[in-house]
Amino acid sequence: MSDSARIVIIGGGVGGASVAYHLTELGEHDVLVLERDELTSGSTFHSAGLVGQLRADPTLTRMNQHSVDLYRKLDAGWTECGGIKLASTPERMEEIRRQIGWARTFGLPLEEISVAEAVELFPLMDPAGVVGAAYLPTDGQIDPSQLCYALAAAARKGGARFMTGTRVVGIDVRDGRVTRVRTDQGEIDCEIVVNCGGMFAAEIGRMAGVRIPIVPMSHQYVVTEGFHEYGKLPTLRDPDLLVYYRQEVQGLVMGGYERHCAPWTTDFDRYDAIPADFNGRLLPEDWDRFAEISENSLIRVPAMAEVGIRKMINGPEAFTPDNEFCLGETEVGGLYVAAGFCAHGIAGAGGIGMVMAEWIVEGEPSLDVWHMDIRRFGRQYRSPSFTLKRSIENYETYYDIRYPGHERSAGRPLRLSPVYGWHTRHGASFGEKSGWERVNYYETNGAQGEDERPGGWAGRHWSPAIGAEHRATRRTAGLFDETSFAKIEVTGPDAASLLEWVCDNRVARDVGAVTYTQALNRRGGIECDFTVTRRGEHEFLIITGTAFGSHDLGWLRKQARLRGADVRIADVTGQYACFALWGPRAHDILSALTPDPLDFAFMTSREITVGDVPVLAMRVTFVGEHGWELYCSSEYGIALWQTLWAGGEPHGLVAGGYKAIDSLRLEKGYRVWGADIGPETTPYEAGLGFCVKPDKEFLGRDALDPAPARRLRCLTLDDPRAVALGNEAVRVDGQVVGRVTSGGYGYTARRSIAYAYLEADPGTRVEVDVFGAWIPGTVVKNPL
Repeated sequence: MSDSARIVIIGGGVGGASVAYHLTELGEHDVLVLERDELTSGSTFHSAGLVGQLRADPTLTRMNQHSVDLYRKLDAGWTECGGIKLASTPERMEEIRRQIGWARTFGLPLEEISVAEAVELFPLMDPAGVVGAAYLPTDGQIDPSQLCYALAAAARKGGARFMTGTRVVGIDVRDGRVTRVRTDQGEIDCEIVVNCGGMFAAEIGRMAGVRIPIVPMSHQYVVTEGFHEYGKLPTLRDPDLLVYYRQEVQGLVMGGYERHCAPWTTDFDRYDAIPADFNGRLLPEDWDRFAEISENSLIRVPAMAEVGIRKMINGPEAFTPDNEFCLGETEVGGLYVAAGFCAHGIAGAGGIGMVMAEWIVEGEPSLDVWHMDIRRFGRQYRSPSFTLKRSIENYETYYDIRYPGHERSAGRPLRLSPVYGWHTRHGASFGEKSGWERVNYYETNGAQGEDERPGGWAGRHWSPAIGAEHRATRRTAGLFDETSFAKIEVTGPDAASLLEWVCDNRVARDVGAVTYTQALNRRGGIECDFTVTRRGEHEFLIITGTAFGSHDLGWLRKQARLRGADVRIADVTGQYACFALWGPRAHDILSALTPDPLDFAFMTSREITVGDVPVLAMRVTFVGEHGWELYCSSEYGIALWQTLWAGGEPHGLVAGGYKAIDSLRLEKGYRVWGADIGPETTPYEAGLGFCVKPDKEFLGRDALDPAPARRLRCLTLDDPRAVALGNEAVRVDGQVVGRVTSGGYGYTARRSIAYAYLEADPGTRVEVDVFGAWIPGTVVKNPL
């Protein structure tokens, strides 16, 4: 074995082979792949091999499209047989029509077909109870082992080396970076390590002190004897029955997702403990647990009742707590992960290899993969109990329809505002984000609302209280608990210079200044979106979204490491409560509660007292109304809230939740990172060019085009009850030209609002595909 390699990949499954191949395609030749046993001996060899492209988010769909493009070129037994998705309920048919709309924005030829057409394509199926179907002719299937060997062969041609029978026993870290991989065959100095260990990835991560929250799950399917004469059947999924089928010679592979799953080698008290000799092996057959799927399979394919079963495959697969991949660089510099493929790693392997290679070679991927980024997992996922609860919940509801506003229940409540008890007593309906319990709305406000329930899915998790809280904020004042907002302190001699480099706006201004800014990647894409408050010469406070704290913290620390900056970057979220007081009467309310003058300007901050509580008051808003965000040390939280509430009630103050905030910000045109803006969009495209200060140096400046062809535009739909939820196709003159980034109902404007990146000016007529119906609308100037 060589004693050094620039890049060491741990794991010789389809993920590791794909990363190696794509690295060589980008010119990296000093790549060494280590496999503890033989290639494919982890989860790859027992994968079912279905390759479906369309997923619920744009990035994964594009990654899977790349996989198919790649598999067509490889000598790996690719079969482009097409794929059918059935709807056995009207609700599922709604979902399918929504997905057909998504597919139009990617150029995927997904089409709705009749039940008769589905039977013609898959004659083994019984159509009883089927409402409708969709067919994608470019879906297919592939032999997972052949795919892995083909990728490995292509990687070897590019210069990569593979060492099998080599077990990793340690990873050395010095000054926050990986330096060496230790194996049972010797040590290897390296600059970069890519953990492609599949179900072993968590164990490998622990060698470097990194938590990778994945759970090995027992995952089963059966292979039948040959029993039919059809030459080429498409894959078939019936999610309402929890089953899928694909052709296997003249038989079928049939599997699904059990309602009562079986985690393997993991429990609520300890991390996974996979046996050291578990290589190329399967788990014992568990027919009792497979019974529901087996019975459901007979409903859709009655011949399953008579056919012989050649074998049952029960193999462990690595699942994550949210059914998304674990990708990207960890908190240890140079240590990357590509694992947690959730039983759809064969469909995703090509795209995974592409984005990982870009990440390693170019510093960031070309696609927005935040929802797959290892940094999305907060510290609570260090707990095996919390990780397992979430993983079980997601596995057992894998095929469920995920309606907007659906809330997970496992592991709750966990992170609580100091005002949680008050919210509960006052009828709060809670949502959860990053472990935080957050008020969606107060049921007690519903009596003041109007009957404006949106049509379709948008009306499923709706309450008239949302409109009541929205209108009160516009007319009098609203009080919102934003304690969950992530808070990051950047301090030290190089704090100002680091943030000036990271941010496109000028942030090293006077003490007390609050700056709205973006942090860009080298392509000019928006990597972070937050406010920076200067609290001292070498002290800054960053406020960002609840779900983005770990991401932004990781991005800042990476930039500090790359520049060698003398700074301390700390997550201080739990140290502070934050309450927003917004609305026309906000000044009247607050001025009566403080002896301090409230004459400081918009986007500035000041230390004041409110009642008995010392407060940092920031003159900012996310709803477009006058007011403040008020920060205090957490132990003062309940006292501050009660003071504001008591002082505000005579003025008509209403407590509100995040649903109202979202509706208010839609009317104002404020952007949300991860939906309206992200790593694939620039500030100029997003209408945030006012933040860009091109006269200073900052990361991504040279990649910016101040006059882009497309821009984020506000749309209003002619039918106010037809509400877009995100990803719907937008067309102009009959041509699909974009997709909705976010949408909702504006209770002041009394209109359905959506945003989309378009090459169109205000006044342009558009159509938006809302569940198969093209709803007309108009590009309008905003704010509304």
